[in-house]
Amino acid sequence: MTINTIESSFVGGAAIARLGLVETAQMMLDLAAGPARPEGPYYLTSANGEVLTRRFLDRDFARLIDDADSIAADGQPLVTASRLFSKKPLPERVATTDLYPLVAQMAQGRGASFYLFGASEDVNRAACEATRRMAPDLKIVGRSHGYLKGAQLVAKLDEINALAPDILWLAMGVPLEQKFVAEHRRRLRNVKVVKTSGGLFDFVAGAKPRAPQWMQSAGLEWAFRLGLEPRRLMLRYLTTNPLAAYLLLTQTR
Repeated sequence: MTINTIESSFVGGAAIARLGLVETAQMMLDLAAGPARPEGPYYLTSANGEVLTRRFLDRDFARLIDDADSIAADGQPLVTASRLFSKKPLPERVATTDLYPLVAQMAQGRGASFYLFGASEDVNRAACEATRRMAPDLKIVGRSHGYLKGAQLVAKLDEINALAPDILWLAMGVPLEQKFVAEHRRRLRNVKVVKTSGGLFDFVAGAKPRAPQWMQSAGLEWAFRLGLEPRRLMLRYLTTNPLAAYLLLTQTR
């Protein structure tokens, strides 16, 4: 499998990769085994209802998303809509929180290396420690919290480039991580793959719990998160969920 042979489905207005969880992990490791690109790492991102809404409302953000080499379906509603309205349904949800441990475990045998960038220092450290426990033979070449600016950020980017990780997991949240890739990928020419990861490290570190499996399967993980953080998420979901549903209904084929 190569990045250029991956088929996509048009879901909610975006071109979503028609790959399952294992296939996505395999694709990442295949890219990690190849040469680094002169123009910078392969850029992999994900889409859920919030991303579809932002993409529809903001042309600049739409370009950031559409510039990705591959977009995964990190939301069960995208999979459901594709099965109802698309001639090429998506095989399954590819949640980054499920993808990460799978890639970590597979990378041990492939010799692929990780760098963890993003979140707070405490969360980043805890996520790194949890990763070492789940994949003891995984090569983690470095890690850093995501609150760097100016000269400190430039120095850290040069450090990451010198370490040359095969996969850089970038956990800064939407849209910061997409902007980060656009602004800095050319400074990371020795990195093979960058995967935007949202709040991944919070879940890996155990700082936040995941929804029960039945809620994930039913596309209700957003409701579980809303129950945990109503003040932070209420306005977001009230403004993005209705439009996301409209886009899934009208811009899936």
